[in-house]
Amino acid sequence: MKRFLIVDDEPAIARFVQHVARDCGYDATVTGDANAFMDAVASHEPDAVSLDLAMPSCDGIELLRFLATAKCRAGILLISGFDERVLETAGELGTALGLRICGTLTKPVRAAELRSAIQRIDQECTR
Repeated sequence: MKRFLIVDDEPAIARFVQHVARDCGYDATVTGDANAFMDAVASHEPDAVSLDLAMPSCDGIELLRFLATAKCRAGILLISGFDERVLETAGELGTALGLRICGTLTKPVRAAELRSAIQRIDQECTR
């Protein structure tokens, strides 16, 4: 089964992403902080990652750098309350680092747009 790793410090949003990812056929795991996420990347070898850019203990850019250093090949979906320009810039940085950035979503996220983004990851980014 395909593995989806979610890192978000907002439990309700993390559970929401987990639910939609499971509906899309993924075994979805939630982590609420950066250290747990880094450990989970190594132990779960995810096919897809949902990454919140704004967390109190660590910013998403640091996590993108970690994923690049770990040579993570997962399709990555960036989710944040930041505006679209910040998300696009973070996505461009991730791509420049050699990551597979597959989409960006601004919070609050609707189920239909999240499902569409996850399906795009499945179709385009996890091959």
